[in-house]
Amino acid sequence: MTTVDAVVIGAGHQGLSAALYLARAGWEVTVLEQSDCVGGATRSGEITEPGLSHDLYATNLNLFCNSPVFAEFEVDLARHGFTLARTDKPYANVFSNARSLRIYSDAELTSTMLGQHNADDLDGWRQLRGLYDEFMENLMPVYGQPMPSLASARTALRALRRLGPRRFQTLAQLLASSTRELGNRWFESDEVKTLLACWGMHLDLAPDVSFGAMFPFIETFADMDAGISIARGGMSALPTALAGLVEENGGQVRTASRVAGVSSNGDRATGVVLADGTVIRARRAVIANTTPTQLFQEMLPSEDARIESDRRRAQQFQYGPGSMMIHLSLDGPVTWAAHEDLRDFAYVHVAQSVDDLARTYQQSRAGLLPDRPLLVVGQTSRVDPSRTPDQREILWIQVRTVPSRITADSVSQIPGNSWAVAKEPMADRVLDQLESYAPGLHSLVRARSVLSPDDLAAHNPNLVGGDALAGSHHVSQNFMFRPWVGASRYQTSLAGLHMVGASTWPGAGVNAMSGYLLAHQLLRKRRRLSHRPRRAGSRTD
Repeated sequence: MTTVDAVVIGAGHQGLSAALYLARAGWEVTVLEQSDCVGGATRSGEITEPGLSHDLYATNLNLFCNSPVFAEFEVDLARHGFTLARTDKPYANVFSNARSLRIYSDAELTSTMLGQHNADDLDGWRQLRGLYDEFMENLMPVYGQPMPSLASARTALRALRRLGPRRFQTLAQLLASSTRELGNRWFESDEVKTLLACWGMHLDLAPDVSFGAMFPFIETFADMDAGISIARGGMSALPTALAGLVEENGGQVRTASRVAGVSSNGDRATGVVLADGTVIRARRAVIANTTPTQLFQEMLPSEDARIESDRRRAQQFQYGPGSMMIHLSLDGPVTWAAHEDLRDFAYVHVAQSVDDLARTYQQSRAGLLPDRPLLVVGQTSRVDPSRTPDQREILWIQVRTVPSRITADSVSQIPGNSWAVAKEPMADRVLDQLESYAPGLHSLVRARSVLSPDDLAAHNPNLVGGDALAGSHHVSQNFMFRPWVGASRYQTSLAGLHMVGASTWPGAGVNAMSGYLLAHQLLRKRRRLSHRPRRAGSRTD
């Protein structure tokens, strides 16, 4: 039986980030991953043809680039093989009749494009940009603070003093809006309204979801300013580098090590038991980089009365609709009908209108295969040519949204109610939809790999029902309510047992924040902010 200071369940980037800070502070840390490699939903692989590196799930690293983890460890991560490829053509939308909106990091170029599209939209864009700048300076720091906390309350009070009551209320009203309301308030054309609403669908913030405007409001301008960055060579470079740093600082990362249960002594979590019967004790903390479903329904004994309240809340934890991933290898770059520049954009959103997005979300929630889902087309090899060794290209297509469980097809063309039957016909529908905006796409396809919601959940149990976000981000399950009241600061009702990951504040995305915040919370609690020499190794009883 091995004893360490902390055991981390799950080697996704959040668990690895927590482990890195604890190990650097001198804690003995063991990270356990059930898969044969680290990464969780931050992984890449040769899923279509040998030599082509696809990001299997997440791809955009802008949140991580703005995290304190990257700010502190950028040089060290590079030593371990993680660097960035960036484009100043971050995202675009395409519409019928060969129309498009293209957002460049060059603000003047973007303004020129918007002005040619609609002068009123350009005026609204500039006004909304002013609000964005005020938000980022005054309220965005809350994103990197525990929720709730004195720090986040002070940030809000400082914002109120700086902005004044009227301007503060204007921002608050904006954040409380749906994306449809945000678009209608600031823009004239349906196309720019759709551009904003597409970002909400990256989460489960459909056009008419209240408090759905915050994420689109931020992403619209943040990705314009920063461009979009991805991992050079493939997303797996990030967790591999984090794991390397954990081990460099004295920690241990073990793959192919599935945790069967969390043990306790009646008062607190004391360690874990692996599927092979191995026991690893934890002196100070067990950190679960899992969803509440995995932790409370699969890893904790059902007879433990102390966690009954958490267990009930875990059963009530809501997941959003599913996603479907389509990975393509191509003979060459996509030729978009709307504009030749489009072939070089990191993301191209394919959606006709805000109403289409709303209908897609409702269809998915009703169990119906949508007729025209949002397509988030990632042109990965155009941003990072190292992903392919020759003239081939790769395409990353996220289909948002689809039902986790199928009841029927919305247009009665795809039979059956299982993803095993429906995933390939649904992929055909998606590629036919894409062909209408990118003529000749079918002839470019060399190979494809389709991941249905069932496949996503099988590859990673945190993606429950194919929900790539590890839980709905509606306001009742966000901010201080994520994953539920009383657990937003990563502590469960069992002392010493903590949760991190996309199911916790501040939610989904490759942001590293829950791992960072929990590690610093534990270090402050143990008066371990300053570094101390590492122990020689773990104790074996």
